[in-house]
Amino acid sequence: MDNAPRQTPDPSPNQPPAPVTLAQAARYWFKLGLISFGGPAGQIALMHRDLVDDKRWISEKRFLHALNYCMVLPGPEAQQLATYIGWLMHRTWGGVLAGALFVLPSLFILIALSWVYLAFGHTPLVAGLFYGIKPAVVALVVQAVHRIGGRTLRNSWMWAIATAAFVAIFALQLPFPAIVAGAALVGWIGGRIAPQAFRSGGGHGGAKSTGLPALIDDDTPTPPHARFRWRRLAAVLLAGALLWSLPMGLLNASFGWSHPFTQMGWFFTKAALLTFGGAYAVLPYVYQGAVTHYGWLTPTQMIDGLALGETTPGPLIMVVAFVGFVGGYTKALFGPDALFQAGAMAAALVTWFTFLPSFLFILAGGPLVESTHDDLKFTAPLAAITAAVVGVILNLALFFAWHTWWPRGADGGVDLVAVGISVLAAIALIRFQRKVIHVIAGCAVLGLLAHVLT
Repeated sequence: MDNAPRQTPDPSPNQPPAPVTLAQAARYWFKLGLISFGGPAGQIALMHRDLVDDKRWISEKRFLHALNYCMVLPGPEAQQLATYIGWLMHRTWGGVLAGALFVLPSLFILIALSWVYLAFGHTPLVAGLFYGIKPAVVALVVQAVHRIGGRTLRNSWMWAIATAAFVAIFALQLPFPAIVAGAALVGWIGGRIAPQAFRSGGGHGGAKSTGLPALIDDDTPTPPHARFRWRRLAAVLLAGALLWSLPMGLLNASFGWSHPFTQMGWFFTKAALLTFGGAYAVLPYVYQGAVTHYGWLTPTQMIDGLALGETTPGPLIMVVAFVGFVGGYTKALFGPDALFQAGAMAAALVTWFTFLPSFLFILAGGPLVESTHDDLKFTAPLAAITAAVVGVILNLALFFAWHTWWPRGADGGVDLVAVGISVLAAIALIRFQRKVIHVIAGCAVLGLLAHVLT
């Protein structure tokens, strides 16, 4: 593929673009990893504009087909979409490079920001900025409830599932995996009792197709490497098992099973398999484990980490790198003289174990998922899980609001400034549909001013 002619910068409208080399594609994926702000919807829209409209590397139909694959998988769908298109264009290495370059810039940025946060977070400047950012995070989670609920809760079945999920996690404090399993079971049964109620919607959708020929067009045959073969599936699964078991085995042998490094690897492997509905859906599970069970960070630090994740490029689930860094740093896992090294090691570990399943889902499951698309037996449980996610995220919004609006607990009184910033941010996001980065920046300035004036 690397000997293919270079793509012309402005291909003829009536001709498909020239073949794209792996190096050219890698440069684009790296650029995407640096500028992909705005969460999964914004990242998918950016890829659609670049790959379908401008570069014409893939047609509208094939792009949406790939997106539908990724939406039925756990994991960050924008990163998986990049992995899928890279794999479709340039085989396994194309997918690996696309997915990795989508994530690595965010990892390095978050490691640096996490260190600044822990080393200088108590200075007036940084404390003031975070004072404004945390109420904005409350609004962002409320926006997620509004956005996902608006496209998911289409009938009484979905409303009932979302309500039951909220009660299960808020009042009964059931673990997130149990809620996912219960929703899937309801969806499996509901798909047989009321099939119309459990048919999946259109997902993110996409812009109107240009209608111009693309490098991978509607009628382009599926390349040989994307066709299902048992031998290839076995090879990918074996490679994935080794890539998981070797580092996990080394961690266990070097530090022991109960060591935070080993437990981080195991915990975030489980988290990676539960991210139906995006990062906001899995954050309650991360909170239950990282904050409540393991004590790697505090509730306030968890909110601050989500704020940092919202202000950096890449998938929002990269907040796990912050969780890992804070856990490694504050627990001084390499001793008091190597705090940064411990934090960076933990951040890299949790990123590896979080994203490895996403690569395997695409490289091993891509040909299989295509055969199940539009199959109600497969999509009805997913629709029910997505409805349950709405209730789970609502619980997350209440959790963040409590720790932000009542920072000193119920006896300490409500922080009216924080409430006001959250309301303004929610209006900007939901009513005026302002960009996340702009809202975060504005709230940070408001927080700094409030911090200086009080």
